Amino acid sequence: MSTVGQILVDSLVANGIDRLFCVAGESYIGLLDALWGRKEIEAVACRHEAGAGFMALADARLTGRPGVACVSRGPGASNAAIAVHTAQQDGVPLILIVGQVPRRNSRRDAFQEIDYGRMFGSIAKWTAELLDPDRVSEVLLRAVQVATQGQPGPVVIAIPEDVLDAQTTAPIALPQAAIAAAPAPLDLAILREWLSRASRPLVIAGGDIGRCDAREALRLFVECWVLPTAVSFRNHDLFPNTHRLYAGDLGLANPPQQMAVMGESDLLLVFGARLSDITTQGFTFPRPGRTHMLLVHVHPDHTVIGTHFAADLGIACSTRALINAVGEPHSSVKSREAWIDRLRAEQRKITRPSSFDVDDGVPFESVVDVIGRHLPGDAIVTLDAGTFAAPAYRLIPFTPPQRLLAPASGAMGFGVPAAVAAALRAPRRPVICLVGDGGFLMTGNELAVASERRLPLKIILSENGMYASIRIHQERAYPGRAVATTFTNPDFELLGRAFGCTVTRIRSSGDLVSLPEVLARPGLELVIVATSVKAVMPE
Repeated sequence: MSTVGQILVDSLVANGIDRLFCVAGESYIGLLDALWGRKEIEAVACRHEAGAGFMALADARLTGRPGVACVSRGPGASNAAIAVHTAQQDGVPLILIVGQVPRRNSRRDAFQEIDYGRMFGSIAKWTAELLDPDRVSEVLLRAVQVATQGQPGPVVIAIPEDVLDAQTTAPIALPQAAIAAAPAPLDLAILREWLSRASRPLVIAGGDIGRCDAREALRLFVECWVLPTAVSFRNHDLFPNTHRLYAGDLGLANPPQQMAVMGESDLLLVFGARLSDITTQGFTFPRPGRTHMLLVHVHPDHTVIGTHFAADLGIACSTRALINAVGEPHSSVKSREAWIDRLRAEQRKITRPSSFDVDDGVPFESVVDVIGRHLPGDAIVTLDAGTFAAPAYRLIPFTPPQRLLAPASGAMGFGVPAAVAAALRAPRRPVICLVGDGGFLMTGNELAVASERRLPLKIILSENGMYASIRIHQERAYPGRAVATTFTNPDFELLGRAFGCTVTRIRSSGDLVSLPEVLARPGLELVIVATSVKAVMPE
């Protein structure tokens, strides 16, 4: 006989989970006890549930396995909700384990009680409340499958504290074979014909390529078929940004000239991306009622295909399975150099650094430009959300195995916890975090974990004393009527030193000469940039 907590831990280990992130709580103390003395799985003590959830998401992005976060009931689960939403928006497998009130108090409005099915029902792929100790294996098995299959996403498991301590004869939940789908022979024949005759094809590469580890397979495929390739929203690390076939990214607001050229495509191949509002530029690309463009949508989750745009060919399988099945062309592919050159010309316009004449600090774009030119070949870059991050998507030429971890959901507070998780997962790789002062003050306390574990993070902090992206919207919509977008910061230098960081201040563009040396130094580093506001505000 074992406790439910012990079976749960054994099952996580059996499914390849070797690390979980938590903020301890009395409502799941039986699970914490089951972790005592276990060397196969590590519990990382975080400082806030949002940080724990973000760490779990970053870890999942790097491993391909579900990230696991454990939180207490009520306030703990509420704090972790931002990670559940981010997992749903980003398509990342997450298992959130929540300690629940004892069964005898269930649905009696007990202290800190929440009905998690109702709370998370619209953003989690599945929610469960484990009331029968003997069903622990069944619940965990389903949680792993739901979180990882099709379009990955979050699962929430609530477990009453008395259930975690209950004895059970339930077996360990062993891994289930992955559900694999293959394209139909007729679909392959049609696709090969379209690939051969297209004059202006364009690939949109999405998150499934990273999840099924198909970056190199994608590169070889588009090279042999001569297919220009763009990446979907915040997925820059899927394809070498310096490659001659790289056509750019589909972001928050691509230039009209670039979208006009992309709109001339006669074959649009969407590999592993959801056609969301951002990737489709507000549901305008591809155009509704298109007459000249064929749309091929490949995604492992059939419910994603045809959601907003009717596909001429919809194939429900992983991108890797599709690429392997299509293979190489039987004869030489027609020249598409003029088409490639036009796409590349538009992409190069976006990646040119801007020039600034400002007197209120350092344009953060200049900081990003230096980082991009000195980024180690195996670096992991984590980005928080905010105006400071926009240049990173334009100016850093990501090339695998470099990785980009950024929240497609736009969640502030992601950057620092993601960097901590990345450094724990890949201790020999350089990890660089770009974060604004607003996001840093949300979850920057997770630097305590970095200090405790002696993680050599490089935190680049943009300080301008405002929520700049919202201020920009205010100035455009209501010029001169800004409200609640400025704030006073603490002394970040003192704060950084308190966390054990070596602190560098960049007050002028001339100070940027020191940045490459800082990036190359060992140890935990905080770089505070006095960031120009004028450089980003509308004229």
